[in-house]
Amino acid sequence: MEYLALLAGAAAGSALLGWPRHGLLARWRAARDASERVRREDALKHLLKCDANRAPATALSLGGALGLREAEAAALLRDLEARGLVSFAEGRLALQPDGREIALHVVRAHRLWERHLAEETGISEARWHRLAERQEHRLTPAEADALAARLGHPLSDPHGDAIPSPGGELSADDGQPLNAIGTGQPFMLVHIEDEPEDVYADILRLGLRPGMRGYVMGRSSAVLRLWIEGREVELRPSMAQQLSARELDAVSRADLRGERTLAELFPGARGGVIGLSASCRGAERRRLLDLGFVPGSVVEARFASPAGDPTAYEVRGALVALRRDQARYVRIAPEGEVAA
Repeated sequence: MEYLALLAGAAAGSALLGWPRHGLLARWRAARDASERVRREDALKHLLKCDANRAPATALSLGGALGLREAEAAALLRDLEARGLVSFAEGRLALQPDGREIALHVVRAHRLWERHLAEETGISEARWHRLAERQEHRLTPAEADALAARLGHPLSDPHGDAIPSPGGELSADDGQPLNAIGTGQPFMLVHIEDEPEDVYADILRLGLRPGMRGYVMGRSSAVLRLWIEGREVELRPSMAQQLSARELDAVSRADLRGERTLAELFPGARGGVIGLSASCRGAERRRLLDLGFVPGSVVEARFASPAGDPTAYEVRGALVALRRDQARYVRIAPEGEVAA
């Protein structure tokens, strides 16, 4: 019996420790190695973004980005230095070529995957960032290249960030915080920061997306009031800080006020298509473009269904029925302001 007990104990120990490729210990080591690799790649990504925006990268900034104590961040930087991925030349933290290549690939994979989620899936927008954060560490460079080709080599992700090319450079963040835009100044949203997630979710619920145009109506310590794509929106200053915008000097407030959506066109009225809302993406966007709702097209509301929705519109010689929520995606100007 003692012999059998020893044999059973040895077998259990062998299952845990002795099988180099299939045991629990081997799986634990593989998981630990993968976790450490992800942390290194996240650190390199932070350093690359700091470099692109000419911001100083430190153990403190790294700890804040990755949720690490300063001592843990410092240890991580020492590990990256030992691997030849970063250097501390002349007292300045800098990426080495291998570290820059890894970081650029991770950023590119993340932004391509978010574009894939936006264009080719029905997954909720609030989940895109979290899913892309996982996938960015799994895609190989070859797989990222294939994904870019399938998507038509897009230049930006759904949040307005530029997608770098392989071996290229990471662009600096565009625009300035929306809080810094002056009252009455027309602007275009160019970026929405997707962290922290609860603030990002609030921004999504307001229907704000990169590419939308508007102007600041007024502000107080508690709220920022915007006119944007035909409606008024109120933001908390903390939410506005998550949005970046670029000033539009060639566009007036009257221009912006003159824009309407197709949903506001009554039967018998006509308008010129300016474009589609930035909030219209994926299959819905492709369908509307294929139907002829492209800039310059003249569209006429012909008649509404007995229930009032959908409405039939004539565009480029064809009659198309759209629900009200679909028609809101089509931006129009009063008849005669946009040439056919």
